[in-house]
Amino acid sequence: MSTKSPTIDQSQFLERISHISKEPNPALLEHAQQRAESVQNRVADAITAFSGSMWFVYVHIIWFSCWIGFGVEKYPYGLLTMIVSLEAIFLSTFVLISQNRADAKRRVIADQQWQTVKEEDKQNDELLDLSNQILELTKAIHATTASRSSPGPRGGRSTS
Repeated sequence: MSTKSPTIDQSQFLERISHISKEPNPALLEHAQQRAESVQNRVADAITAFSGSMWFVYVHIIWFSCWIGFGVEKYPYGLLTMIVSLEAIFLSTFVLISQNRADAKRRVIADQQWQTVKEEDKQNDELLDLSNQILELTKAIHATTASRSSPGPRGGRSTS
């Protein structure tokens, strides 16, 4: 017995994720604009984007293959090892920069959400006040209409 995993085509996939907003968060757009104003941020973003891609892997496969294949240096490849070690140091720094950037984005979103929560809390308080006022008015109307419609001592209902 063979079990086939269900496949979905592109239209089904797009239909399933149609509820996800395609509009970027305005706070993140503003944050990205501020970040793009600095040359060093743009350089760090470009290096991080390239070093996190498959092109980076392909370049290194070709580079290492050529280095070893063309015999640039003899085994144990001391210069290659030093270059790769330095590259690893710099790449780990760029990973930290990338994590800091992601953390800054999370902070921007969290600050915006906190502002939204405070605004919603204020609106909820206002709605509660309005609801209490409506309740008091409703009670007053019921009290007024009940006293007008209640039967007097002469023409009331008899309980016998």
